[in-house]
Amino acid sequence: MNDFLIRALIRSRMALTTQEHASGQIRRCLLNYRGVYSSVGVDEARSPVTVPPMLGVDEDMRSWSLFMILEHNVIVNRTITAIVKGLALEETPDTGGVIDPKRDVMPSPDPGPEQIDLFRESVERHLEVVSSLPKLRGTLTKRHPVFGLLDAHGWHCMFGLHLEIHLRQADEVVRVMSRR
Repeated sequence: MNDFLIRALIRSRMALTTQEHASGQIRRCLLNYRGVYSSVGVDEARSPVTVPPMLGVDEDMRSWSLFMILEHNVIVNRTITAIVKGLALEETPDTGGVIDPKRDVMPSPDPGPEQIDLFRESVERHLEVVSSLPKLRGTLTKRHPVFGLLDAHGWHCMFGLHLEIHLRQADEVVRVMSRR
């Protein structure tokens, strides 16, 4: 499937998704992440694992540990929350220019178990912020590096989509570990 078609499908999905559905997807992802991380020990969660090529997982993201995946999500979650809040309140989000996925969202080389709580807090904070906003659709827009201009609703949907992508990666990391 080519990139143009994938982008069109994702943008259509965003347009058809309600705020409540997107928030439910995010809550389900949080529960599923808890299951993944509770299935391994701290030493395993620190160990980088190379996964096969996966849609949405760049080449330089394929050899991460579970804690690196969590830290990456924390960085992205906080950024998206700031963008959604700024757009919904008709302010220019204080997140700089276009997000550079090769530089701005990379985890540190050896994050630890503190990432579990930071991840949970970042997801819960996002849902709390979104529930307090007057509206998400038809707001100001900010450019996503892959999907172009998105309003606050599009970014809220992107939050859940991003979690899903890296949940598949985390599931694959655990699967690869179990075959060792």
